Amino acid sequence: MSTQQDFEKLSLEFSNSQGTLNELMTARSTLETQYQENKIVLNEFDNLNEDSKIYKLTGPILMPQEYGEAKLNVTKRIEFIEGEIKRVETKIGDEEKKIEATREKLIAIRSQMSS
Repeated sequence: MSTQQDFEKLSLEFSNSQGTLNELMTARSTLETQYQENKIVLNEFDNLNEDSKIYKLTGPILMPQEYGEAKLNVTKRIEFIEGEIKRVETKIGDEEKKIEATREKLIAIRSQMSS
């Protein structure tokens, strides 16, 4: 394979990795928004007591829900979102390393092409 072909292949790989990184960043942002919203809901439970009426939107219907069950559901959702955030952050780190390695290869090939 020629140096030019290597350069083009790496350029495409670099571009694809940047697209993947952008998608991961968007996913991270969405998860962070969901996390903050659920933390607000969990804080609202502190203003309620066991006898408070709680409703959960299920489709177009508000369904009554037990205080304990509702609070547990929100807590579990927060734990799940925290796990997803960690998973996405790991993928972001991996993709950033991949981009940096590809960038270094591109620079090396470009300098060979200039010589």
